[in-house]
Amino acid sequence: MLGERRKPHSLHESQELGECLNREAIAIFGHALDRLACAYEADPDTRRDFMQDIHLALWRSFANFDGRCSLRTWVYRVAHNAAASHVMRQHRMKKRKFVTLDELENLLDREQETADIAADRGKALERISLLIQRLDPLDRQVIVSHLEGLQADVISEITGISAGNIPMKIHRIKNVLGRRFNQGANHGK
Repeated sequence: MLGERRKPHSLHESQELGECLNREAIAIFGHALDRLACAYEADPDTRRDFMQDIHLALWRSFANFDGRCSLRTWVYRVAHNAAASHVMRQHRMKKRKFVTLDELENLLDREQETADIAADRGKALERISLLIQRLDPLDRQVIVSHLEGLQADVISEITGISAGNIPMKIHRIKNVLGRRFNQGANHGK
């Protein structure tokens, strides 16, 4: 079905095609969507609700899928749009302050985790996830897409940033995250 894109002739066919595409997308990209949800939401209960929001957005979106982009690009675009909506909704609810890359770089040392956390791989992943979660939604979208193995042209389609700027933005985000991560690891020494 993945390679077979055609216009449905009736509402029933359209719904069947949408259901089929939705099942296919979840089967192929389900684990990536789980990782995306983890990058956007730390709380497990809220993350489960957020995953339902992503699945609902995908299911609804397939009524408009016309095959002009790959299924992968479509799924990531819809999921990232759902994530951006989720982040903004959470931001309004919690009044949590987002930070730019420059602000993240200048966060106070007291907000850093202790060095013993960095020694444990699971804790280190948790720390880097927390740093990623503090990024502006657009920067977070770029780095999460990159970590999922998406190429610059696909990230460009998803984010609206020019494909030529994507590698530079990824490089800068990785440098800032790496410095902040290492500062936290050295903080306890």
